[in-house]
Amino acid sequence: MSNRRGNVSRITEDEINDLILNLRAMVHDSSSTCIARVSASKILKETCNYIKKLHKEVDDLSERLSQLLASGDITSNDAVIIRTLLEQ
Repeated sequence: MSNRRGNVSRITEDEINDLILNLRAMVHDSSSTCIARVSASKILKETCNYIKKLHKEVDDLSERLSQLLASGDITSNDAVIIRTLLEQ
């Protein structure tokens, strides 16, 4: 096990900081120009909350799509749009 650890390259603190800044840029509103110092733990918590929110939105949209498809109340244009979105 120690051999495997020795062969694994370690991520540097600078690389971790860069990744955290990238997360902050993706999660925060890009129109905001605030460059205030935010702790890494807060950024990670916000990122986790954002991912949870996205999962919920996906679940909700999946449920709505299932209901729409089950109802049969879709036009051929709707079907084309749905098919195109699902193929992406």
